[in-house]
Amino acid sequence: MEPSRDIARLIDIMAALRDPDTGCPWDIKQDFETIKPYTIEEAYEVADAIERKDFDDLCDELGDLLLQVVYHARMAEEDGLFSFGDVVHAVTAKMIRRHPHVFARNDADTPEAVKIQWDEIKRQEKADRAARRAKAGVTEDFKVGHLGNVQRSFPALTEALKLQEQAARVGFDWSEPEPILDKFEEEIGELRQALTSGDQAKIADELGDLIFAAVNLGRHTKTDPEQALRGTNTKFRRRFNYIERSLEENGESLDAATLERMEALWQDAKAIERRLK
Repeated sequence: MEPSRDIARLIDIMAALRDPDTGCPWDIKQDFETIKPYTIEEAYEVADAIERKDFDDLCDELGDLLLQVVYHARMAEEDGLFSFGDVVHAVTAKMIRRHPHVFARNDADTPEAVKIQWDEIKRQEKADRAARRAKAGVTEDFKVGHLGNVQRSFPALTEALKLQEQAARVGFDWSEPEPILDKFEEEIGELRQALTSGDQAKIADELGDLIFAAVNLGRHTKTDPEQALRGTNTKFRRRFNYIERSLEENGESLDAATLERMEALWQDAKAIERRLK
């Protein structure tokens, strides 16, 4: 195998990696669910490269994201669902269909006319999608109903926030922040019970409920939960870096340090931050 600018080479490489006899043992055992987190991670890394304006990284990260598309398409082809060619055909057909003012002759020559045309095309696409899903026996559809316009593709915190905002528009909401703290205590109690039971699915369920309540509290206090968590992540990085630097300055290592030693340095970092504030 040699590198190539041709997408066919990447498709061949993925097929080779997934070959049940001669492929990579790690790649062979993966499925849609196990690869999904990597797909999300690569999308975030693309966004990060864009934010940093690091276009060398962006080229690399776009390649990693493209690999995810090829990976999913290969697994789908193995299951007889669709192929990479079907993915390309679907998106090219969609772009042509949604832009008749570019790819066909019509009278949508103003932004307003394009918007009307776009809405009509979207309505038809939704009808076609519903027909395909009904034919396939798929009954659950999160794209319909009052919450249907909240995309499941959002990061989980953002999705939770938008679901709550949408529900609040019809009165399904807390009236003030304080009762949400009571909900916190309720969810913590249920999480304690789940931990005692050792049921991993129940633990995950109750932890999700607790995080959902935290998002709700953020919304009611006009604090974006995503940004709040990013701030905490930055704070954690800063304090942990302090621990690492302090240990190195004293000839110690992270691997050998006890939890008590690291906790003491953590408290030192907090004290320094308070003094600086």
